[in-house]
Amino acid sequence: MHHKRYLLLFIVVLLLFRTGLPEIYYPWKDVYIGALENRGWAGLVLAASVDSIFAFRLQATKDGVTADGMDFLYLVSEVGPHSPDGKYARVKFDMSLPFKQGDDTPVLKKPSHGKDTLIIEWTRQDEKTVLGKIIVPSGISLSLLHYFPWDNRGRYSRTADNLIAGASEKNENSRYLFWTGSGISGRGEGEQEYAVDFPEGRRRNIYFAATLGSDLQVMDDHLYRYKNVRTIDGFLAEESTLYERTRVQINGNFKGVAEAITNNLFWMTLYQPGEHRTYIPAGRSWIFPRPDGKMDHWTIFEWDAFFNALEVSIESSKHAVDIVRAVLETQYSNGNIPNWRSRYNGTPDRSQPPIGSYVVLKLFQKSGDREFLEYAYPFLTKWHGFWKEKTSTGSLRRDGNGDGLLEWGSDRNLVSRRKYPEWEVNATGKQRAMWESGQDDLPSWSDAAFNEGAGTLAMNCVDLNCLYALDAYCLSQIAYFLDKRLDARRYNDEYEYMKKLINSTFWDERTGFYYDRHWNGTLSTRKAASNFYPLIAKIPTRERALRMVRRHLLNESYFWGDYVIPTISRDDPEFEQQQYWKGTVWPPVNYLVYQGLKAYGFDGIAYEFVKRSTSMFLNSWKNFQLCPENFDSRTGESGGSRHQSWGPLFALIALEEYIDFTPWEGFRFGMLSPEKKGSISRIAFQGRHYDLTVSGKGIQLKEEGREIITSSEPAVFRQFLYTDEEVSFDVTTLDRTKVTIRFETKGKYELLINSQTMEIFNGKSKTIRIPEGETNILIILLTRDI
Repeated sequence: MHHKRYLLLFIVVLLLFRTGLPEIYYPWKDVYIGALENRGWAGLVLAASVDSIFAFRLQATKDGVTADGMDFLYLVSEVGPHSPDGKYARVKFDMSLPFKQGDDTPVLKKPSHGKDTLIIEWTRQDEKTVLGKIIVPSGISLSLLHYFPWDNRGRYSRTADNLIAGASEKNENSRYLFWTGSGISGRGEGEQEYAVDFPEGRRRNIYFAATLGSDLQVMDDHLYRYKNVRTIDGFLAEESTLYERTRVQINGNFKGVAEAITNNLFWMTLYQPGEHRTYIPAGRSWIFPRPDGKMDHWTIFEWDAFFNALEVSIESSKHAVDIVRAVLETQYSNGNIPNWRSRYNGTPDRSQPPIGSYVVLKLFQKSGDREFLEYAYPFLTKWHGFWKEKTSTGSLRRDGNGDGLLEWGSDRNLVSRRKYPEWEVNATGKQRAMWESGQDDLPSWSDAAFNEGAGTLAMNCVDLNCLYALDAYCLSQIAYFLDKRLDARRYNDEYEYMKKLINSTFWDERTGFYYDRHWNGTLSTRKAASNFYPLIAKIPTRERALRMVRRHLLNESYFWGDYVIPTISRDDPEFEQQQYWKGTVWPPVNYLVYQGLKAYGFDGIAYEFVKRSTSMFLNSWKNFQLCPENFDSRTGESGGSRHQSWGPLFALIALEEYIDFTPWEGFRFGMLSPEKKGSISRIAFQGRHYDLTVSGKGIQLKEEGREIITSSEPAVFRQFLYTDEEVSFDVTTLDRTKVTIRFETKGKYELLINSQTMEIFNGKSKTIRIPEGETNILIILLTRDI
């Protein structure tokens, strides 16, 4: 059980001696500026407060056809850099593509820059001001439509010196002022919308500046310093260079994955009206209709949102916390964190996979933010209780037959009676249960009956039970950190109980695999990728884990191949459909299976899994600037939504293959058999920045630019703890290696290898010869040199 000790000690020590991640990326807490409306990717929102929100978006006309709003989603040719604070952002659109074609718009290999490319780049210069440039290709007429998003009201007008002024109806003291360096003609004086027109011409630049305030004259004086083309170009160049120099980057092995994550996620960040904060939906096209049929103001999907928080956390803990807060606060009074919820609608009848405690614990390990942990804990415990709460029918909500195991389901008495969205109307209980699983039409559910009385599938589900067990374990760790010892013991006991029950119920000794079980006691014959979830919950013994990985995961007749991992085994009768969850490859499943492989130390298999997953994703991303919802597991072709917020999970596992924090492994870094040299730089944990280089010649880890540990051969370090009092870690290597540790303090140390004292030594560094295999190292400072 030493892994628990080192994980707990690492967090406790860092909480005592280190502050949280510096918020260098988000200095402005009260005003939000960015492309924060889903239909306004080609535009900006300036939100001063809940009732003071202004916006403009581009409308482009070619050959009499106008592209507006969501049309631009299909014209994107570069999802460019976007710093978390908005200090620099750039996006490009291909104006040679046909307008108004939606999903039928051709997917072409994307040029980074061309004569038909429309480019928008902008920089936030202070709390309330944004500057930018729009490069318009020839043959395109452009309008900048100023409007009030999300049912806000106000008026726009043109001032005497050709600026656009806006005033909020609910807050007359909140004003907006917009300048552009080009001559303008306008439409909409004193109205809700005001269009600034730029007629068709040669390729040209349109410069702009916008600000918020209460006094138009003061605002005009403030904008004066920016009403200069060279000034704006200078700021844009400076902020672009600065962000590229300071952002997290990976070079060599898996080059480009860090940018793929952050570029996509920060461009998908939207404003949440009514809450005055940002969140990330499943994608810009995933805002559902409200009860009157009009587009709702926001839509949050449960497990999408938690995964989004992990993705953005590599550069901004503030964004990650905001995303988690947004999804936790969708919770209904019975504890349900729903499948999805919008401002005016939602799914009170069902939830989605319970990954929240796992994500929150990971974020805490990386940031040390105890306040965040204290905030999240009541939501998470209430949600955990939701699954086995006794309902009005007398049964346990998702334990329909009372055997202690869970099934996906839907509370019929809580089903919304609203007529929108249309697909929810008259949906069966079984369909709603399948939606709760997050794997909407997974073939595993095809053979399962639905028990109307219980409101659940009549089949115990491996995926749900394992994620529920994982949730209990993570809650026990969170409770421990919060000094809630009784809770910690209770949740750990529940984890052990579920672990025993899962092993005795779902495991088939003959085939060496976990299967769903029908209520009549027969095991399902379907093998899904999510049947590997026992790994991430550490359910099987190591022997069982090896059997299921070797016999099933690595078997090309079942799951292995060039494109992994299909949601259902390749020999399943529905595999060839390759529609939605029928045999395709999905980001969240790959992420959870990867983390399960790492939890058991299957490092070589995990590396190959990452390589295949990431290669598939980067091919689509680099060549077509797509961030797909899923992939065909036969061809690697992208499918589903073109820009899905959890798409970069395929890239995140490559980044985490370098360095990560997990509930089972603590602080882990390194690779066993990297194919080529690679490095990750400027990744922040616990208030410190780390640089890691991995190659066939070994590992080098730097903290704040100072080398702290190296190895002469490739290796994976786990449970890594580094303080001025103690250094400890577990290390795995395929060959004998020398590990050198450089201490913070010069003094007398005791070296223990596999719990045995090996020597007492003096100095400020130590080189240790490590045999192949797994070794535990503990070095304790005995006395300091004076």
